[in-house]
Amino acid sequence: MNAPTPQHTDWRKSSYSGTNANCVECARLPRSTTAVRDSKHPDAGHLAFTAAEWSAFLATARKHAL
Repeated sequence: MNAPTPQHTDWRKSSYSGTNANCVECARLPRSTTAVRDSKHPDAGHLAFTAAEWSAFLATARKHAL
C-alpha cells in the first residue's frame, strides 16, 4: 500500500459487483495513475498503477474473462 488517498477521490466499484459481494474499487489519481482498494476495508490503503500497468492488467483480464 502507499500514501493516503486524496480526500476527494471518486471511487467506483465494478459493474459486476453485487451489493454484498467482496470486490475492489478503483479511482483515477493525478499523473495518470489508477488506484485500487478493497471495498470492505477502504481505510487500509490502496495500490497505485501507472497508465501502462493498468492498461496491461485490463487487457489481460479481458482476454481471460469467462
